[in-house]
Amino acid sequence: MLRLIENAKKYLSNIAIVSNGMSYTYETLLKESQSFAMLLLDGESNLKEARVGFMVNPGFDYVKVQWAIWQAGGIATPLCISHPMQSIQYVLEDTEASIVVISASFELLLSDYTKKKNIKLIIVEDAPTFNNIALPDISIEQSAMILYTSGTTNKPKGVVTTHNNLEAQIETLVEAWEWSNKDYTLCVLPLHHVHGIINVTSCAMWSGATCEFISEFSAEIIYQLFMQGKINVFMAVPTIYFKLIAYWETLASDQQKTLHNCMQQFRLMVCGSAALPISVMEKWKQVSGHTLLERYGMTEIGMAISNPYDGERKAGYVGIPLLGVQIKLADENYQQVATSEAGEILVKGNNVFKGYWNKPEETKKEFTDDGWFKTGDIAIQENGYYKIMGRNSVDIIKSGGYKISALEIEETLRTHESIDDCAVVGIADEQWGELIVAAIVLKDLEIESASLNNWMRERIPTYKTPRKYLIVNELPRNAMGKVTKNDVKKLFI
Repeated sequence: MLRLIENAKKYLSNIAIVSNGMSYTYETLLKESQSFAMLLLDGESNLKEARVGFMVNPGFDYVKVQWAIWQAGGIATPLCISHPMQSIQYVLEDTEASIVVISASFELLLSDYTKKKNIKLIIVEDAPTFNNIALPDISIEQSAMILYTSGTTNKPKGVVTTHNNLEAQIETLVEAWEWSNKDYTLCVLPLHHVHGIINVTSCAMWSGATCEFISEFSAEIIYQLFMQGKINVFMAVPTIYFKLIAYWETLASDQQKTLHNCMQQFRLMVCGSAALPISVMEKWKQVSGHTLLERYGMTEIGMAISNPYDGERKAGYVGIPLLGVQIKLADENYQQVATSEAGEILVKGNNVFKGYWNKPEETKKEFTDDGWFKTGDIAIQENGYYKIMGRNSVDIIKSGGYKISALEIEETLRTHESIDDCAVVGIADEQWGELIVAAIVLKDLEIESASLNNWMRERIPTYKTPRKYLIVNELPRNAMGKVTKNDVKKLFI
């Protein structure tokens, strides 16, 4: 029994989703997701963990398809709607997806490819309705979802979570942040990422709350929706708060005051996926009257640490461990460090993922012998609160709420005919957390940044594209010939 689906039966008449000017009840969501599950089954009794890729616009159809995949026994593999075809193709081929569900707007992009690869393509708007529903019993230990994260290798890895993992991730947040069926939230986050899928959408659906979707980011539209007086829970990454502040500062003082008074009535505002600059946190408090609740998590574990809903929220700290999550700070030998000493965050609990898709050796390397997951993030504990100090790998960049592999970007850059070598790093930036920059050594004497940027965007997602390029004669290296990335960072200062 999937508790997320069962919970919906308690709230049949409640509005579950608002999107594209339409409102949908939990009853409608259940009926339509079950009908779509029958379409996915296509006469089979159970999909038996078949991977189902879905590239569906945010809104009712997205949640309907996700729930349908789970109810049919498949593994949901959300595809980013803004990624280039090369990135989408990588995910579909890595998971060996047998079915792809898309919004009609993506038919031109994927139709030929799916035919060539003999992948069943379903356009969500064209789906027939099934009245005779016969769905399989799904074990909570069954794999439920694969999300792709760059990790520490040069190719994205598929993070596999079971229904049990997802339920643990959702339930601990519902309790910690006191979700209820009276809540109304707005999803402005990507739905191929744990923040948007779990923290916003799934927590709302678990609780019988309402989740509204917008098709694309617009500070003006977000504030207009705030002013309607329905929304009381809002979650975003630092970059979004930065943009909302910038827009607010362009408004007349009477408009600013009206918005401030409106936002003061919210129950909860959360920030995560990247470090929140204290300056942004303080400015947002002036704008909204709220001290943002910071938390810590990642694709492999959902959320693990959070500032309290009731109680002191410390600027610069991510809080205390969530219920059911064990945290240990460890040295390089994975032994617990002394109080007030920095160590790598290790995590245990039902929230921790099952493993990396088809990568047993890489999965094994990310766990200690006694079962602790190695996050790669360094923290210190002070008066019970955890403070993130950095990462144990300079090859991981956190920008705009994403964890990005510098190695993947470097591999792409090196395929350019004019580039001889390169090094990609993240440098501190108030808006983005870290700005992706690249030092490049050229084969030829000239290259235009604009044309290089366009070339890169055809090959990797926009959020992974370097924001600055610096042409150098050679890259700084150590005695062993390895590029010293801390020295690369200094080149941009």
